[in-house]
Amino acid sequence: MRKILIACDSFKESLSAFEVNAAIEDGFRHVFPDARYVLLPMADGGEGTAAILSRTTGGMLHTRSVRGPLGAPVAAHFGVLGDGRTAVVELAEAAGLALIPEVARDPLLASTYGVGELISAALDLGCNRIILALGGSATNDGGAGMAQALGIRFHDADVVDLAPGGVHLATLAAVDLETRDRRLDDAVIEIACDVHNPLCGPDGASAIFGPQKGATPAMVRMLDDALMRFSTCLETATGVNVRDMPGGGAAGGAGAGGVALLGGRLRAGVDIVADTLGLDALLDGVDLVITGEGRLDHQTIRGKVPVGVARRAKSRGIPVIAIAGSLGTGCDEVHAHGIDAVFDVVPRPGTLADALRDARDNLTRTARNVAATLAIGGR
Repeated sequence: MRKILIACDSFKESLSAFEVNAAIEDGFRHVFPDARYVLLPMADGGEGTAAILSRTTGGMLHTRSVRGPLGAPVAAHFGVLGDGRTAVVELAEAAGLALIPEVARDPLLASTYGVGELISAALDLGCNRIILALGGSATNDGGAGMAQALGIRFHDADVVDLAPGGVHLATLAAVDLETRDRRLDDAVIEIACDVHNPLCGPDGASAIFGPQKGATPAMVRMLDDALMRFSTCLETATGVNVRDMPGGGAAGGAGAGGVALLGGRLRAGVDIVADTLGLDALLDGVDLVITGEGRLDHQTIRGKVPVGVARRAKSRGIPVIAIAGSLGTGCDEVHAHGIDAVFDVVPRPGTLADALRDARDNLTRTARNVAATLAIGGR
């Protein structure tokens, strides 16, 4: 082994992506001490993307007080990369489900306004490329709140501005782009999205994700009707039909709003991260790729880091091994997507608390055993 690339996501609740990569390197060095190791902490566009991209590129995190999903102020972070012109805004920082106690969740009134405030703050710093990471939202407002914070106005039939929240989109009559923040015209906005759900209908934002945010069946119908109205008015104002756009339903419809109102482009989050960090160039001369995440299962093939990394490696004929905190139902599906072998790190039956506590030691031990097996095969 001359060059080994380690490109893993975090193990949620136990190890960051940086710690995962370092633990695997420690295990492999016991067996291949002279190999060149390239560590590339990865993310899929979800939680932690801003921290990983800013830290890996020599940038930094910024904090702003913005409007939270139900109006109360929250301290939210966004990242600026080392190039000084690229910002990473995570929707969940300002409009995330984790910001609201379960008993207080209200998808009818929750708003993405604070997300727009973070984008505005990034523009204030001179950033002209925005990576908007969707996921973990408490909202179902089609990104209307985000757009309002950036100067776009939504009127009812009496030309009165709509109140925050997806339910109010049912009375939307017109979208006014005249006061839209003109800095958006010169910005490139990439929207990290790992779902393909449309904005409306039985597979849309309200029906599929609304119940996770506290929506009853009656609320789901109300919100879906409101987003239908929203899509009609968006098309009138922008000429963009987002109703059936794959991924438009992400984050309560913020995917659709981000495309039509901000001029964004939907992309797989793992591809945005991989391109930003230069994964393809790092694969030059690599003999082995090791990737992984906290749980490898049927969801891994749907835009998660291990498969995103593996597809690029296999296009060059590089073998790929995945190491995960645990293996779940459907983990074997990853073999058809470029991963040659999978391993989990838990050595014995135990509690979740035990697994989280011992994650680093278990991961280093597993990595060493994987390396030893490769060495035996090489001999």
